[in-house]
Amino acid sequence: MAKPKKISPAWAVFGIIFGIIVFLAGAIFVWPQWFGVQRELLVSQAISFRLVMLLAIAGSLIVIALFLLISRQVRALLAGTAIALVILLIGGGANYLMRGITISTPPTGNEEAIRVLAWNTLGNEPGSPTIAQLALDYEADVVMLPETTQDMGVEIAGLMSEGGSPMWVLSNTGAPGYRAAETTILISSDLGEYQLVEDYGDTSALATVIAEPVNGDGPRLVAAHPIAPTAEYMDLWRSDLEWLSGICEGNTIIGGDFNATLDHMYGLENSDVEGSVFGDCSDSAQDLSGAQAGTWTSGRHPYLVPAIDHVMSTAQWETTGFEVIQSQDRAGSDHRPVFAELTPVS
Repeated sequence: MAKPKKISPAWAVFGIIFGIIVFLAGAIFVWPQWFGVQRELLVSQAISFRLVMLLAIAGSLIVIALFLLISRQVRALLAGTAIALVILLIGGGANYLMRGITISTPPTGNEEAIRVLAWNTLGNEPGSPTIAQLALDYEADVVMLPETTQDMGVEIAGLMSEGGSPMWVLSNTGAPGYRAAETTILISSDLGEYQLVEDYGDTSALATVIAEPVNGDGPRLVAAHPIAPTAEYMDLWRSDLEWLSGICEGNTIIGGDFNATLDHMYGLENSDVEGSVFGDCSDSAQDLSGAQAGTWTSGRHPYLVPAIDHVMSTAQWETTGFEVIQSQDRAGSDHRPVFAELTPVS
């Protein structure tokens, strides 16, 4: 019986080197926080689509497994790569599942809770009747509307008032006449009178609304809209997120289109505040194991798209209900609304 032909040790050496290269390259995208590149061009775009990335790793692993059947030389060359892909898949999958894929956790209906609805309306596209009805259906006390004009906000408030829920309307714009740059917030009169505050500054191009109670009794309410992380605006995007994280302090509820997932926000949390992911704020979706339920682009499965729309709050509030709302996927906006019930911590 013929002895198996020996293979050169060089195959195994090259295999180990190649496996290490594959692991390090993959780790940059699976755990970008290790390398501090979570807000860098290309990486920030790729990590938005975590499940797609994991499926690509799984597909690559299957192909490599088939190649391992060819010969001993190929096995020596690609065994390290297969091991690297297995580690990346297990680690990335665990991280994905730990963030949570729960799309909806029903609210408790606590009378002291503040119910927040946040929706980037793509420049008023769903129309005031649709937005107002959704807010009434969810009994929203605060409606945060990036890419929504003040005129639209007034229309929505009128319809909500007719539905038994009168609201204050406050707006801010980064470019008058450009709907996508304007942000509007509606606040229930039951929460008291609120006023627009401009002393803190603003996001770079797409407006953020900061509202504070006139009598000082109640949370600061922030409807946020940092610019998107496209190649030409990366620096502005990073500075917008840094500025917004500084607003997340004291007694604050913040929501809207952040153009960022929790991965992007890593490093912007206050490490002295337990559970914080952005300034002093925790994320309502993560609080209820739903941080991987995607909000953009609407119409696609929520596990395949990034969760860039958020409701967050400081330690005075506990998340007791959360939902990524899929019922409006055909309403005209490319974003899904998100809803959170926040109950005061006793």
